[in-house]
Amino acid sequence: MEERIPRQNGSGGARPRGAAVLGAGMIAAVHRRAALLAGAEVTGVLASNPERSLEAARQWRTTGYRDIEEVLADERVDVVHICTPNASHAEYAEAALRAGKHVVCEKPLGVSPAQAQRMAELAASTGLVATVPFVYRYHPIVRELRARLRGGELGDRLLLIHGSYLQDWMLSPDASSWRVFPESGGPSRAFADIGSHWCDLVEWITGDPFTELTSATSVAVADRPGTGGPSFGVAGSGTRSRVHTEDSAALLLRTESGVLASATISQVAAGRKNRLWFELDGSTGSAVFDQEAPESIWLGGPEESRIVVRDNGSGSAEQRRLSHLPAGHAQGYAQCFENFVADTYAAIDGATPEGLPGFADGLRSARVVDAVLRSVHEGAWTKVER
Repeated sequence: MEERIPRQNGSGGARPRGAAVLGAGMIAAVHRRAALLAGAEVTGVLASNPERSLEAARQWRTTGYRDIEEVLADERVDVVHICTPNASHAEYAEAALRAGKHVVCEKPLGVSPAQAQRMAELAASTGLVATVPFVYRYHPIVRELRARLRGGELGDRLLLIHGSYLQDWMLSPDASSWRVFPESGGPSRAFADIGSHWCDLVEWITGDPFTELTSATSVAVADRPGTGGPSFGVAGSGTRSRVHTEDSAALLLRTESGVLASATISQVAAGRKNRLWFELDGSTGSAVFDQEAPESIWLGGPEESRIVVRDNGSGSAEQRRLSHLPAGHAQGYAQCFENFVADTYAAIDGATPEGLPGFADGLRSARVVDAVLRSVHEGAWTKVER
């Protein structure tokens, strides 16, 4: 790439943290915004090819990198945000860690447990901060629910966990994406993409990991356009190719303490845009969270039920910490991501933010995904590796 877009200079003072973004799609733009709001300078962007890098650099008013080597040679770069197709995560993350850069890597961390384990072990050995955006942990009302559960508000034990994560962006037979194809997206699509969020969130809230599961998957559209296009696709193009990754998954699970759980995962549920929903049924009360209505939780009891709304002036310390807008002024996914990146940068500065998901959590997720795929193949209850 011959033409370069120069970085924008700051206005004096200490050099801001430098963040390079790998990828130029929707989620890369979310990373960029969160990095800027956390006080970083976006030093540049590396997209799928030099022309796309330059186009994104013009839009973002930053540098268009030629290749990963140029990213890692840039002394301004302190942290690398990896927002590229799944199959490239390991290559980029490992290169960045070996170059002494902190890493924020989109999930799945790796497209196999072995790959994810190698990445997690490398991150641990370097002492660098390496995080994975399981950002639904960062809804303030999720922190409130977690505090109430841990405080015994639902009773002394859970009896049942159930829920779903439903989307419809793959409903059209002509919708396609690089996520559809194993060579770029990995062997699992719907579950690795969104079911992983459901499992991570439920495990983190309850502190009771899933130890075994049985699962089934289905493919709603047998073939899709072979040119994948964006991460969250519109109509694809080109010759149609057979689909080998799932559109939907249904799971039964058991936790370490023996609680039965169920989850339904789908990317072909008409009208459902991003509905991560779960219910925790305890010995004296129940709780429901719905990501499409993220400002409240439903608390059920045998005599009465009520809705608790986020309030930055009351409730748990973590709810208050993450509530940046006054009560009644809705916070959502964008603020979750901003809080996650701010906590990542705080960790780089030596803090230990509660609930910050790292590469160990990414490895845990890869092992759950692997258990789902093994269960489908074997048609049996399957242990989740620890």
